[in-house]
Amino acid sequence: MEWTVSFRTVNPATGELVKEFPLQSDEEVFAALETADKLYREDWRSRSVAERARIVGRAAQILREKRDEYVEYLTLEMGKVTRFGYFEVDLVADILDYYAEHGEEFLAEQSLPGERDAKLIAEPIGVILAIEPWNFPYYQLARVAASQLVAGNVVMMKHAESVPQCALAFARLFEEAGAPEGAYTNLFCSIEQTAKLIDDFRVRGVTLTGSERAGAAVGERAGRNLKKAVLELGGSDPALILEGAPLEHAVEQVVLGRTYNSGQGCVNIKRVIVVGRERGEEMLAALTERFAAIKVGDPKDEATLVGPLSSERALEGLVRQIQDAKAAGARIVHGGHRVDRPGFYLEPTIITDIDEDNPLFQEEAFGPVLSFYVVDSEEEAIQLANATRFGLGGYVFDADVEHAQQVATRLECGMVYINSCFADSPSLSANSSTASW
Repeated sequence: MEWTVSFRTVNPATGELVKEFPLQSDEEVFAALETADKLYREDWRSRSVAERARIVGRAAQILREKRDEYVEYLTLEMGKVTRFGYFEVDLVADILDYYAEHGEEFLAEQSLPGERDAKLIAEPIGVILAIEPWNFPYYQLARVAASQLVAGNVVMMKHAESVPQCALAFARLFEEAGAPEGAYTNLFCSIEQTAKLIDDFRVRGVTLTGSERAGAAVGERAGRNLKKAVLELGGSDPALILEGAPLEHAVEQVVLGRTYNSGQGCVNIKRVIVVGRERGEEMLAALTERFAAIKVGDPKDEATLVGPLSSERALEGLVRQIQDAKAAGARIVHGGHRVDRPGFYLEPTIITDIDEDNPLFQEEAFGPVLSFYVVDSEEEAIQLANATRFGLGGYVFDADVEHAQQVATRLECGMVYINSCFADSPSLSANSSTASW
């Protein structure tokens, strides 16, 4: 296991170390926990939903006012293409507003059918510890913080070590919005300190978005302590191109769905499964042409579609996955190499001829790497789509929307998009939140 030494800003577009932040001491971490727990018990839980919601709504307003500043941190620390960074900032502001506006409605007491004197009442539980990844540095935090703060819980956030300035900026939102100390706490702590926090009785729930290994470790520790845990661990999301799907539209959506955020998204399209050999050849040729035309480069350039990967480690891991897949018999149709320039850039890549024994068959490629399959029937497509250990999202393309929806019900995953690669909105993001207790 690799231990955290410090939180560091390394510009993925250049490889340059920009700034370093030391870890907090054990004393600082647990003093912060004491502050958060005391605030929860003596103040925050007792405030009205409306009062808590006003603070979250004010945070949304501040984020919109400082939109340009917040986008700059995204590009600097994880290489997010700037024009896409605005999408994330705007969505996060909308999520904060969504909970601010609907919090009282969501938390209102409910009558139970047939039980005249019984009520279902929503109550907060205390300190929530969140461990979140770097790929959407604000969105991943907002999904947890907005709902929990309005509900009356307090949040301690351990963000990824590679986005410390994003983490600090997000914490400032709530401070400037009037949240008292302890309502939202940013942590620069180690894996070992995080484990100790999970063990502490004052932490009442833990949520993580990350790798299977991290999820297994957090889930095991939370389980031993009999604590609520919500884990989102990614998946190898399939896109089924059925016999009736218009190929031109499907190609357009697959290109965006695989390369958005430089391919570093939990529900990005990872695998394409085309029904029909002739259509498969046609779509592969079209995708190869489109991938070859993708501009890879400076994330600040308006023409750039794919920026750098988040880190040297992420780049090296993807190159190794590609090489291992090729060694096991897969065919690299396009790309597969590091781009010869400073920074952490990978050529957009298409891989096919991946059999069940190939390691890539079960792995998630977290970057602009597309696995391509062709099958003879719709039934085979569904079986292949479900042949993964973990299903997070899925996609179905077909001219017959009703039929596509029927196929979607057979996919073993959490959410399915029909004829589109994305359909984000505050309510959809809220209802797929990783921390709705």
